[in-house]
Amino acid sequence: MDVLIEFIVSFASSVGFGLITNVPRRSLPAAGITGSVAWVAYYLVLQVNHGLILPNFTAAIVIGILGNISAVLFRVPVNIIYVPSLVSLVPGGIMYLGMRSFTLGKESSTSQYMFNSLTIAISLAVGFVVAEVVFYRIKPLLTRLINHAKKFES
Repeated sequence: MDVLIEFIVSFASSVGFGLITNVPRRSLPAAGITGSVAWVAYYLVLQVNHGLILPNFTAAIVIGILGNISAVLFRVPVNIIYVPSLVSLVPGGIMYLGMRSFTLGKESSTSQYMFNSLTIAISLAVGFVVAEVVFYRIKPLLTRLINHAKKFES
């Protein structure tokens, strides 16, 4: 039941952020599904591994692959799918706490928060790179499937 709630809330947050950032309406469902599947992957990996790196890395790979597939299917730039999908993974709260600790002069907690933010950002970036490599290996197959489906429509 928790996974279903996580899926629904993350779908709503991805679509909501897509509306705020003026993502084309035809790509909102794809961005929402990509973001929610990535969040569920994050949530499930977090149940097994309580670290920062593996859950974020896994979610970034899911966003990267599903985002690229959606971009091809809906004929939109991949960033249109990436941006709303990433909103639930960006370490904004941790950055806020780090900056607050910095302004209060708490060096040790500041360094811990900033290190965590940097760790999350790097794991997201590396996940996207891995996803791009994987996608470019499967892109020819996807293109053939789309062309084959178009032939049946005609």
